[in-house]
Amino acid sequence: MASFTKLAWVVLVCMVVMGAHNTVQGITCGQVQGNLAPCLGFLHNGGAVTRGCCNGVRSIVSNARTTADRRGVCNCLMVAAGAVRRFNTYNAQALPGKCGVYIPYKISTSTNCNSIR
Repeated sequence: MASFTKLAWVVLVCMVVMGAHNTVQGITCGQVQGNLAPCLGFLHNGGAVTRGCCNGVRSIVSNARTTADRRGVCNCLMVAAGAVRRFNTYNAQALPGKCGVYIPYKISTSTNCNSIR
């Protein structure tokens, strides 16, 4: 329970800091991370993806309409992935498919967001 509380605080701090400083056209890092908050269980442990998680993923994808949006979302995801202590790359990369959406890059701490179109 303590590790989940700590993780929630890390996500919240990232949302506040990144939301204030990194606004992309139409979507902020705070919105990206807030939409992904219901996905933390899956990102850590795998298993079933919740409806709330998939709704958040779909919201991110539908709001990232331009190249700048997609690059901004990618950068937000990299920051979030780096802040999550037990980030599981395999689960993160499986998440879009489990929610029935396509993201044109890998969700990873090493993704080159500038290459996204």
